[in-house]
Amino acid sequence: MGLSRVALGFLGLFFIASALLLMFLTLLGGATNTRPLNEIYFLQADTSNIPGAPALSRWTFWNLCGVNSAGKSDCGDTHPDYPFDPPNSNNFGTTTNVPSAFVGTNHYFLTSRFMFPFLIIALFFGVCSLFTGFLAMCTRIGGYLSALLAWIALIFQVIVTCLMTAVFVQGRNQFNKNNQTARLGVKSFAFMWTASVCLFLSCLLYCLGGAVGRKDGGYSGREQRRRGFFSSNRRASAGSVHKETAV
Repeated sequence: MGLSRVALGFLGLFFIASALLLMFLTLLGGATNTRPLNEIYFLQADTSNIPGAPALSRWTFWNLCGVNSAGKSDCGDTHPDYPFDPPNSNNFGTTTNVPSAFVGTNHYFLTSRFMFPFLIIALFFGVCSLFTGFLAMCTRIGGYLSALLAWIALIFQVIVTCLMTAVFVQGRNQFNKNNQTARLGVKSFAFMWTASVCLFLSCLLYCLGGAVGRKDGGYSGREQRRRGFFSSNRRASAGSVHKETAV
């Protein structure tokens, strides 16, 4: 037996709420020095030989953080849409011992800066889809509207996730080539890719919820009952005329 519109709408709500939670955690990673936000970052690199840099540096949406003795991020003042660009004055402000691939290019700066606004857009449409998702449990138009909003959120979420993967994987490789050990932040990458999958599943479930009941050429249950009622009346009328003719 297929799932009802209520069940499909509820599952859509569950997946989009899960996606939003993971997206918000990634967005707020590094905003404070409290758990779990001080454990979420994009890239960690050994920068002990760079003048003025921490021994270990972690990049987030909000700042460049050091790492304390407990292995947690130790972040200072927050700056939204913080760029990943080691030679830049916002990062280390020097080219000494910085991998040469970072010097003389805006690639890392621009790619990392576009992540923040696209994620905000994805969150906006995701939150809208979450609220309209309550309508998806009881109306067809609510299901389709929620699916549309979730699709828009998914598009921007995938863009953000691809940009994040591209820029920080490249950054990790450049640090490693320069004999500066670097690794990706597992939590942020897991959160963002899982959120993309959750948004995709939410879109499908909302669409299926909107399609529930579309039978007999697209007529709803109420329309089918109305058609059946009039068909019965027509058959009854035809039967009465036939009897009268026979008499």
